[in-house]
Amino acid sequence: MRISQHPVLDVQDYKEVSFSFDGKQLVGREGEMVSSALFANGIRTFSIHSVDDAPQGLFCANGQCAQCTVIIDGLPVKSCITPLQEGMEIRTLVHHPELPADDNWRPAHPPLELSCQVLIVGAGPSGITSAIELADLGFSVILVDDKDHLGGKLVLQTHKFFGSMADCYAGTRGTDIAKILEEEARKRENITIMTSSTVVGIYSDGKAGIYQDREERYVHVSFAGLIVSTGARERSLIFPGNDLPGVFGAGAFQTLVNRDLVKSSQRVLIVGCGNVGLIGAYHALQAGINVVGLLDIASAVTGYKVHADKIVRMGVPIYLNHTLIGVEGDGKVERATIAQVDKDWNPLLETAKTFAVDTVLIAVGLSSADEFFTSGNEAGVPVLKTGDANEIAEASSAMMGGRIVGREMARLLGSDISTPAEWSEKADILKSHPGQVFERSYNLAGKGWEPMIHCYQEIPCNPCTTVCPHDSIHLDDRTGTIMDLPRFSGKCIGCGLCVLICPGLAITLARKSREEEGLADLVVPHEYDHSFEPGSKVRLRGVEGAELGEGVVKASRYNKKHRTHLITLEVPEELATQAVGILVQDPEVTKPLAEADFTYMPDHAVVCRCERVTVGEIKKFVEEHEVTDINQLKIARLAMGACGGKTCLDLVPRVLMQAGVERERINAATYRPLTVEVPMKALANQGGGQE
Repeated sequence: MRISQHPVLDVQDYKEVSFSFDGKQLVGREGEMVSSALFANGIRTFSIHSVDDAPQGLFCANGQCAQCTVIIDGLPVKSCITPLQEGMEIRTLVHHPELPADDNWRPAHPPLELSCQVLIVGAGPSGITSAIELADLGFSVILVDDKDHLGGKLVLQTHKFFGSMADCYAGTRGTDIAKILEEEARKRENITIMTSSTVVGIYSDGKAGIYQDREERYVHVSFAGLIVSTGARERSLIFPGNDLPGVFGAGAFQTLVNRDLVKSSQRVLIVGCGNVGLIGAYHALQAGINVVGLLDIASAVTGYKVHADKIVRMGVPIYLNHTLIGVEGDGKVERATIAQVDKDWNPLLETAKTFAVDTVLIAVGLSSADEFFTSGNEAGVPVLKTGDANEIAEASSAMMGGRIVGREMARLLGSDISTPAEWSEKADILKSHPGQVFERSYNLAGKGWEPMIHCYQEIPCNPCTTVCPHDSIHLDDRTGTIMDLPRFSGKCIGCGLCVLICPGLAITLARKSREEEGLADLVVPHEYDHSFEPGSKVRLRGVEGAELGEGVVKASRYNKKHRTHLITLEVPEELATQAVGILVQDPEVTKPLAEADFTYMPDHAVVCRCERVTVGEIKKFVEEHEVTDINQLKIARLAMGACGGKTCLDLVPRVLMQAGVERERINAATYRPLTVEVPMKALANQGGGQE
């Protein structure tokens, strides 16, 4: 299914092309990723594994794993990074692909040789800001990214960003920030941008090998300094059914829904209550997808409280101190079961609830993709890393961190430029974890408009303080930074700018009614398509989702710049200071099935998705051999699949410790030298464009 209408994103016209899947003629959009075209046509199973004939589906949608491999025109390819073209013949990959018959001799060509002072791998927020900083200092830069647009994960983010307006475009949606940064990078003549290009290796002679897949061309880039801004990859999770089609990462979900406008799901369950999981729920609701709930084994939300509050009042429950028992279905996700945990994180099976879902999103953290930093150090070249490749944090922090690393690289290459001390201070603040939560209350004293600011937790954010035309919103002085809470003091004309710009949708405007005693006017932000008319009744929700009764719609105004509706409501006066939003999702959606349906078999859970190595198989191998080195497990095929261990190796230490191996005795696995698969004909430049 396609998303034909979205409250934030523009739905553009596309050229349709025809293709076949397993002999059936289908239609997709030219240039979109094959995986998205398949999803839009209701196809979730991409391959059948040789072990147990298990169906395989999408997981990362970022080219990191190989779960989405299909056969296209006779060759196995990752469908999530392969653009759809007219007439493609696509087939399910069943077991192992056949080696195509090809006896044609082709001449080999040497790779194109390029050079620059600084090579930057990854054009997300930190990579772009590093490139801009270096370019403005006079350095020649080559900026490489495997996507066709710059911005990294920003291109998937439809929400407004927290942080500082002056330093990282706070109050602006991620999709717009990506466009701003790309435009700034393209203005610099000394930045060469290589899109749809993948760095596959950093070599000891100070060169990088780059595969340009659309031209099937292999390129060498010589450089003096290397900046690694390759971001992070999503962590997997061990539970029965974790390999079923329909279990995939939150980033993959955002790719399908926000980049490709594919309605990937009908009902989702989200595992993880950090910002990624919370934002994923928000994006799902905007796309018209039901969210039955979020769960986390922790006792508190680890993301911003203002994010969690926003999700709960939209009608999505959050289950803390809960774990995912398992996922079931006939070749795809159909049910998911959760349960409370005790103080030792063991599931309390008597509390189990089963939900009917077609998708389980995994949002349990990220692992830095920093292999090139290690390669650069081994090659003896000046190398730095930034963004999530260095430390997992918000994109706002990555932008400032990129600027700092740009200057650090300039110094490594001989420049005497200094970095302002306040830059590091700002970067530290922007990556701060949520701070204290404070109580605050409001009352309507006068008859004029007054903003009700419903953020209660210290987080780095200041957009509301910058837009008031009367400079009436200021941060309190507890820390003297943008971690402080905003407070209103002064004049309010009811312009609504503070309501529109708040990333947490946590500001409303209220005033006593001029028409009837005991009533009040309330203006709330709303970022969903709606059909509210004057006189319509809506269900009001409090800060943390409490039901507050009904309000009557008086007017609705859409702001094109912020792409946010301002809904003016008539409410009882006592609710004007409590109501923060309008219920979006019917609570009936979130009810579990009448009876829990599960089998608790953790040893059957898959660890290595590529080779289908389970927890039980690893434990048995450890029992039969003295295992302290993860490389030993490669004998049992762990990490020997197409993804090269990117998905499973983070999970293995925990399994080894369950099998009795002490953590300090565990030696890490050796990663493969090339980060992605590269056709031999490309390495020899036998099949693509030549210079």
